[in-house]
Amino acid sequence: MSDFRVSVILHQTGSEDNPVKNTLKSIYNQTCRQTEIIIIDHSDKNKNPGFYNSPIPLTILNADNESLGSQLKRAITKISAPYILYIDNRNHQVELKSAALDLLLQHMNTHSQTGMLYSDYEIYDGQSVSSKKLLKHHPGRLRDNQDYGKVFMFRASALAESGGFDDTLKFNTLYDIRLKISEKYKLSHIADKYNGALYKVWAKAKGQNVFDYLMAGKESQLEAEAVLKRHLEKSGTFLAAGQHYMSRPPYPNDLVLDATVIIPVNNRPEFIGTAIESVLIQTINTIEVIVVVNGGENDPTVAEVKRYMKDGDLYRESKPQVRLLVYDINNIGFCLNMGAKFAKGKYYIQLDSDDRLKPDAVEKILQVFHSDPKIGMVIGSYEVWEKKPDGSLVRDETIPVVTHDEWTDENGRNNLLRINGAGAPRSIPINLIRQFGFGMNEEPYSRNYGEDYDMVLRLSEKYKMGRIWEPIYEVVRHSGGTDHSIDQFTVDQNDEAKDWMRLQAINRRRNMNLTMEPKADGK
Repeated sequence: MSDFRVSVILHQTGSEDNPVKNTLKSIYNQTCRQTEIIIIDHSDKNKNPGFYNSPIPLTILNADNESLGSQLKRAITKISAPYILYIDNRNHQVELKSAALDLLLQHMNTHSQTGMLYSDYEIYDGQSVSSKKLLKHHPGRLRDNQDYGKVFMFRASALAESGGFDDTLKFNTLYDIRLKISEKYKLSHIADKYNGALYKVWAKAKGQNVFDYLMAGKESQLEAEAVLKRHLEKSGTFLAAGQHYMSRPPYPNDLVLDATVIIPVNNRPEFIGTAIESVLIQTINTIEVIVVVNGGENDPTVAEVKRYMKDGDLYRESKPQVRLLVYDINNIGFCLNMGAKFAKGKYYIQLDSDDRLKPDAVEKILQVFHSDPKIGMVIGSYEVWEKKPDGSLVRDETIPVVTHDEWTDENGRNNLLRINGAGAPRSIPINLIRQFGFGMNEEPYSRNYGEDYDMVLRLSEKYKMGRIWEPIYEVVRHSGGTDHSIDQFTVDQNDEAKDWMRLQAINRRRNMNLTMEPKADGK
């Protein structure tokens, strides 16, 4: 039996900006001494004499331009300890606290169901240290870009039982292994309250950008989709193409118009007129717009909306009717549900108060609905625009048209479980909204966020999703927008909310699939 308790795997990149010597020093200084080290060397030449002066056993493996999965798979063959500590220092310098291994081992020794252990960490940006808090794992954490940190302890037996690292993957090795281990073991997390981080990462704190996912390469996205598909199939939560689909129900008699555009709004008098105008110039005229102001009667948006109503200075009898609902509770899901309750249109069409519809948006949406009775939602594509300080709106050419083309007829509703959005604008039959209802912040962590994401998840389980690939919507970014300068706490709250919705979705889908399984007697 090996005398080593932990085999540590890390990288040597050869980069002067990411020296490995400090990482090695932090391993040498561990209070746990029963360790061995395997270094995956990416440098052209071994320039670090510290490799040869290691006080503990050390093995160097040449990276050989292999995938990360291949490198780790080869490193695993060299280990002899029951636990593996992988330090992902490929892009940033990582330094362990001296008691990190002892703490991790203490958990592993007393929690036999833990297959992978991760922890909060510190970020040093060259001037100050900040704490990075990670989310506790649960089966709904299916996003491929979920942050699990840079240091992971694996139980060697759990790693082997899961099938180990996949050497065919180019981009999603760690995403794949955590999903595979989670199928049979727990992924446990060590939190930091104060000075309790296990390691420090040298990196500049990254700002939050809701469009980051658009910059991921197509090849990487397709690979992540395949990784998730395998996991869903293994866990009994995968929905096959066309499975469980039904035709949408007949429309009630009170829906006499083609569509109702519902705009929830709170204190945005400077934007609401532009949003309303984009409805009034639609190529389809048999529609209406319901503006739901949730700031009460004193909300200045009310006066702006009334300008478009009868006796208002912007009222036009030949244009779609503008209706107004006013409530004193700021709850977006409630606003949408009340708009649907009083709607006269067959289909709800999304429009945020600071965005705009393209003139042919409604026409194109209706065409998709009319093409297939099993379509329960239509989702369009959008452009991103920027409101400048002088009030002008300019197209942001750095962001391509957002099509969400990861949504396919074959696998879109499964792939949605790893993506934070399905696209915009969204359109749903009014009677389905009345049946299902938008979330009204009942879900844990929901704070006027994700009410429509949950609706997409639920509808996609029973109805086909129709898509429009050309832009029919304009998202307008500005300093007061909900996606502008988002702090980490809000990002975490939002992720908690949607991950909880994913958890409910996979539980529903597992039950749906179980009801489809044949009985033992074949009947």
